Amino acid sequence: MLIHPWDAPRDDAEWQRWLAVHDFGQLAVNGLPGEPPYVQPLHFVYDAERGEALTHLARPNPLWDALEANPEVLLSVVDDYVYVPGPWQAPPDTPSEHGTPTSLYAAVQLRCTAHVVDDPAAKAALLNRQVGHFQPEGGSARAAVGEAPYGRMLSGIRGLRLEVVAVRAKFKYAGHRPAEVQDRIAAGLANRSGPRDAAARGHLLDRRGT
Repeated sequence: MLIHPWDAPRDDAEWQRWLAVHDFGQLAVNGLPGEPPYVQPLHFVYDAERGEALTHLARPNPLWDALEANPEVLLSVVDDYVYVPGPWQAPPDTPSEHGTPTSLYAAVQLRCTAHVVDDPAAKAALLNRQVGHFQPEGGSARAAVGEAPYGRMLSGIRGLRLEVVAVRAKFKYAGHRPAEVQDRIAAGLANRSGPRDAAARGHLLDRRGT
């Protein structure tokens, strides 16, 4: 992923805050010899203090052999993306039809070492952390070994603890464009008011001068 200086996060806190509320991504695992990489969409919980992401997958998932052969993986998260029409990006004093269309987006890539979790008690703890993150209001029973309703289901899954070893983050929001162009893009996003436009506009305005 190409990251220009103006698209780089201001600090680790910026991408960590974003990742805390963007918790669905794609896990890329190197394929076995002769096979393409595996790419698995999944929910996860990112723990900044421990430097890890937690998730789980069904035991029949076909990626386990490849994961155990090479535990070096990449967890990729992309969101707050929008299409920017060319006229919005036209430089000052230039015909609007000369503007270049582009995409704006936020992306975080976590390079990780994957650790498979098969111990039933450890899997139950991992599941409870995930549910606690996604469902803080409660309403579901806790997973516990040998206890209903989820104890009997633990054998059907395997947990994954993804130890983060490197991070690449990008916030591509017209950071290198003149203020006049940034204002035009922000106005265009506000008027269009499509999916993700408000989030992208918020990033653009927040990162002005980065």
